[in-house]
Amino acid sequence: MTETQQAAPAPEQPPKDLIGFLDFYLVKKAPFQLPDAWKEAIVQWGPWIMVVLLVLTLPLLLALLGLGAVFSPFGGVAAVSGFGIIAIGTIVQVGLSIASLPGLFNRKMAGWTMAFYARIAGLLTSLLSLNILGGLVSALIGLYILFQIRSKYTP
Repeated sequence: MTETQQAAPAPEQPPKDLIGFLDFYLVKKAPFQLPDAWKEAIVQWGPWIMVVLLVLTLPLLLALLGLGAVFSPFGGVAAVSGFGIIAIGTIVQVGLSIASLPGLFNRKMAGWTMAFYARIAGLLTSLLSLNILGGLVSALIGLYILFQIRSKYTP
């Protein structure tokens, strides 16, 4: 090959794993990167905001479970099964969020990973309860922020 016939560089391909794929599109190829000061603020205050939201969510979740048990005889099989999907998904998401807190406070990658799984559980719950648009928009925003701050956590 002559100098004028050099091969063009191969375009960068996204990784095959889910975290690598999302990192590729939400960080490397994202049109807007969060400023470093914003990332630091999110990492510093994010776990505290999550604690407040979990405390506010817990009574609502308990009430939802109680009301679901009371009204299940009147809703029929379809209503109970749909309610069960939402309830189980929400419990899993809240559980994963609680499990992520120690790691998030200590800036460990294990905490970030649990927060990632909680976000995925929320997406699946939304999709299974047929809240497709809301679930996708919420997941996109949440995952974008989560992947933008990923570099602030240590293994």
